[in-house]
Amino acid sequence: MLLHIKNVLSPEQVGHIRRVLDTAGEAWVDGRVTAGYQGAPVKKNEQIDERSRVAHELGDLILGALERHPAFISAALPRHVYPPMFNRYGGGMQFGSHVDGAIRISPYNGLKLRTDISATLFLAEPDSYDGGELQIEDSYGVQSVKLPAGDMVLYPATSLHRVTAVTRGLRVASFFWVQSLVRDDAQRTLLHDMDNAIQQLNATRADDMARTRLVGCYHNLLRMWTDC
Repeated sequence: MLLHIKNVLSPEQVGHIRRVLDTAGEAWVDGRVTAGYQGAPVKKNEQIDERSRVAHELGDLILGALERHPAFISAALPRHVYPPMFNRYGGGMQFGSHVDGAIRISPYNGLKLRTDISATLFLAEPDSYDGGELQIEDSYGVQSVKLPAGDMVLYPATSLHRVTAVTRGLRVASFFWVQSLVRDDAQRTLLHDMDNAIQQLNATRADDMARTRLVGCYHNLLRMWTDC
């Protein structure tokens, strides 16, 4: 499932994050420090040191926003969220085709997290830079993603993806991974669709018994598929 989630952050939150990042100075490091053997040769960007105070404080802000965002909870069914990281791409920077590593280890507590879902939260308006599209390959071909600041895309971490070269301006984003309660992407997609249907039926006050049965089916499937 490739999903655009709107308004994860408010304009005020985006503005605060950008002010902090734009003055972070030495906290910005070569992005290759966290790249694996596959990613390092094709990765050319900068990122905030994930052990820095900047990364920790801004990451907590994003985690708090995610906890309050029903669309994220419904789609990701998160068990663990890797602490959000931050990157930027200036002129000529890009990240070639790669697949994210299957396991990440938290820099704060050593927790090992399986990367079921990859997430990119955009922190620069799309008209402020040229290039920098996130291109994700799925069963329908290559999907090109470039979203408004504060919006986020979720996609399977198993996907081959890349960031095209930035030719003007600065592409700034947060990125992280989710270990879901439901490992299988097709099962998560079905549960997300069912949850959306339930919410629509609730809004229209449809037949109470039918809604109750549908909610029961949702939770029984979730019980059957939950990996915890």
